[in-house]
Amino acid sequence: MAKAIKKQALGRGLSALLKDPDNDIRSASDKNADKVVGNIVELELSSIEVNPFQPRSSFNEETLRELASSIKELGVIQPITVRKLGYNKFQLVSGERRFRASKLIGLNTIPSFIRIANDQETLEMALVENIQRQDLDPIEIALSYQRLIIEIEVTQEELSDRVGKNRSTIANYLRLLKLDPIIQTGMRDGFVSMGHGRALINLKNLGEQLDIYEKVITKNLSVRETEALVRQLKFPVEKKKTQKYKRLPSYLNSAKKDLSNLLESKISIKTDTNGKGKLTIPFKDKKDFLRILNLLKSDT
Repeated sequence: MAKAIKKQALGRGLSALLKDPDNDIRSASDKNADKVVGNIVELELSSIEVNPFQPRSSFNEETLRELASSIKELGVIQPITVRKLGYNKFQLVSGERRFRASKLIGLNTIPSFIRIANDQETLEMALVENIQRQDLDPIEIALSYQRLIIEIEVTQEELSDRVGKNRSTIANYLRLLKLDPIIQTGMRDGFVSMGHGRALINLKNLGEQLDIYEKVITKNLSVRETEALVRQLKFPVEKKKTQKYKRLPSYLNSAKKDLSNLLESKISIKTDTNGKGKLTIPFKDKKDFLRILNLLKSDT
């Protein structure tokens, strides 16, 4: 506890360096910059603005209140990270939940790491930091990857190195953005999992995606059941056309018996509803076939 109090007091001392308008720190080469940049400084919450590059678009109110309660009891254990914009003006890079929770319980200051970064560096830091979090939904992660690729202008391979993820993992997240927006919303709200989304993305037609999605929701289908439905839709099994045969009329029943006796073979006769039929004469081998053939010839 004594170490925490000492560190907090040191942070307040460093914050005084930032309130000298004649010696405002604008770059890492300015006087006293080494004492402030990269160190923990107690900053007034009112001097910090929210990061416009924040990839997280929603915050769970219940977990935010739980964090606020923890901060009220134990203080902010992990400092937030900010970048310096100007005199006594800062912008969040990471730690918006801690920032919001601190404001929620009425704190005036918050321990902060100070960085000096441009917009692109700030965006990259914010996105990469947030991607590492465990509580982002798959669509938030996918959107973060997409922003990094587009705005930082990196390839999937380069992004893989920066965030420490396999390129295939990144590609799988990005593919989720091809889902119908309704399904993306359902994934963000927790109605379906990333596994469901990966199954549905195999359907290029958005209407077909939605049809399966509705079945997943209404029937509470598992990922495997969803995959099976998608396979059935993509590769329908063609049912063999079966000819409907009716019962043999009496004249054919009589003829069947006569032919079976004549040929000494158990023949079969089938007729359809239109009166057309099929006569089948089985044989055991070549010798038996020739025997039946001779019988038929001699009978004509």
